[in-house]
Amino acid sequence: MSKKSRKVRTEFRKNRSQKARGKNWTRQFDEHGFQEEDPLQGERVSGKGDLSRRRTVVGEEITGGAEPHLSVHLEIDESCRAGRVLSVHGLSCRVLDESAGGVYTCAVRRLLKTLSTDQRHVVAAGDRVRFRSVPGSGVPEGIIERVEPRHGSLCRATRGRQQILVTNVDQVLIITSAAEPRLKPNLIDRMLIASEKAAVTPVICINKVDLIDRAELQPLVGVYSRMGYRVLLVSAETGFGIERLRRCMVGRESVVAGQSGVGKSSLLNAVDGQLDLPVSEVSHETQKGRHTTTTAQLLPLSFGGYVVDTPGIRQFQLWDVIPEEVASFYRDVRPYVSLCRYPDCTHTHEEDCAVKNAVADGRIDDRRYESYCHLFCGDMV
Repeated sequence: MSKKSRKVRTEFRKNRSQKARGKNWTRQFDEHGFQEEDPLQGERVSGKGDLSRRRTVVGEEITGGAEPHLSVHLEIDESCRAGRVLSVHGLSCRVLDESAGGVYTCAVRRLLKTLSTDQRHVVAAGDRVRFRSVPGSGVPEGIIERVEPRHGSLCRATRGRQQILVTNVDQVLIITSAAEPRLKPNLIDRMLIASEKAAVTPVICINKVDLIDRAELQPLVGVYSRMGYRVLLVSAETGFGIERLRRCMVGRESVVAGQSGVGKSSLLNAVDGQLDLPVSEVSHETQKGRHTTTTAQLLPLSFGGYVVDTPGIRQFQLWDVIPEEVASFYRDVRPYVSLCRYPDCTHTHEEDCAVKNAVADGRIDDRRYESYCHLFCGDMV
């Protein structure tokens, strides 16, 4: 982050303001009637005024870094407090006052909401913000004046826009289930790519191992463990592996993510009994989970650290990942990329491809290679 000027030019969304009506023709006719000559016609051809979406605001320009953030750091006064966003509910947010400890229901400053950005919402769970309290109301309320720079943001694409599931975390717990619903390795691969891109530590947690023979999972566990990923076999029902999961979360800021019904909330209740999160059973007809958790929420843990419980994910579309860079996010494919005959090899159909040879020799798992091919060919959904 660099400070360039106290006043900066920034872009706003196209629907920030409506064009005002130029003249009241009814009143003009009542006062003057019809004019004998047509009024002079003029057109402004410069990009200023109503045709421009840019405004001058007081603040600092944000430059550098790959984290999703606003391009402008708005100026605040000394009365603003430091807070942490616990959850986002439509137009309002629950913000923890980091100095006094109270929880405020906050709205977002209009100028902040209308800055031009690819994000669906300017504020996400886990954000560190500066807010101003609003006196006179019966409950603690405030206005979010600024969003601080982020790190460790887990994102996905939704309808062509960026959705930040959670921000300011250092660990992603990728929760999946051995059965009910069935395990989806391709979804794990996508979330590993999102974790690698966000520079956060991924941990793969396979829940409900009490429903199957754990020996059936060893080939899959071996593939991910060989690449250096930590894999935990756990069961919220029987308590198997819960202590290992708890030690993994002590003093860390984690987020649990996965499809509906895999037992994210159940695992958190087993890890910390004081959370008491609502849970529901998987549908027996469709073998799909029900959306019990409706919004991402930041929860403090009794043994130290924070965890963000997120809603179930039906699909995970990668954000800002082009096919040419997919191979760099696959730890098992990456070592062979520079050994191919052609520097622009796609590793899908070319001859003398080191990646394809590694697959044939068994050094790269067949399923992982198929997962790479799906993503490279544009199957980002």
